[in-house]
Amino acid sequence: MPRPRLRVLLVSVVLVGVAGCSGAYLEMGQERDTPSAGSRAGKSSAPAPSAVPALTPAQAQAALVTPADLGGNWGPTRGAAVWRDALLKAGTADRDCQRLLDVLYADEVLGPDARALVGLDDFDTEAQLRYQVTAAPRAEVDRTLAWLRSLPQKCARFTATTVRAGVQNVQVLDYSLPPVGDDRQGLRVSLTGPVAEDTGEATVLTLDLAVVRVGDDAFAVSNGSLGNLPTDATLTAVQVGAQRLADVRRQARVLV
Repeated sequence: MPRPRLRVLLVSVVLVGVAGCSGAYLEMGQERDTPSAGSRAGKSSAPAPSAVPALTPAQAQAALVTPADLGGNWGPTRGAAVWRDALLKAGTADRDCQRLLDVLYADEVLGPDARALVGLDDFDTEAQLRYQVTAAPRAEVDRTLAWLRSLPQKCARFTATTVRAGVQNVQVLDYSLPPVGDDRQGLRVSLTGPVAEDTGEATVLTLDLAVVRVGDDAFAVSNGSLGNLPTDATLTAVQVGAQRLADVRRQARVLV
């Protein structure tokens, strides 16, 4: 039978051996599973994808259309048209149709945070055009475009009740836009009111709405009138606006 001192010695030898094996196993495991310093350095040095910077306020302002672009007798707006409160401030049962009325009334189809906007009036036809460059993210713009495309089917015809002008019969049609930008959608919205006893005629508001995305940037155009709507102004604003926005973004890349 071994002496006590010898037993302690034997236990110590066994423990040291186990520890040595464990250490070797951990070192081998680290060599298998832990990336090398060179590998870690390679991953950390890989450049992150660069996001497209938002337009500055000055760049967005430079991308706006002007009265000179539209020709005719267009000039800076004199204030909100009377038909905005009288006809667009209305209620209807369908949620998508109500949303359309709301964004037309507030002129915020691309959200409330426009990067730059301008209002223009045609003093011959009393039409009013508003043009705005959005600060909305691209994904949000794409969702808005998809929603607008659905409206000629969802809201082809519906009625809306106003406080000042009675019940309006609303029609929503697809409106073809020039093939500019990377994505686009146009609508032609008309609101026809009841026949007035004194004139025997009904009021008719016609309003064009267009959204165009150019790369990661986008703009919206609304153009409405109770009389003859100058649709050429809508198309010109879309064409000129898309080219101007692309030029502004191109110049920004050159300067970087």
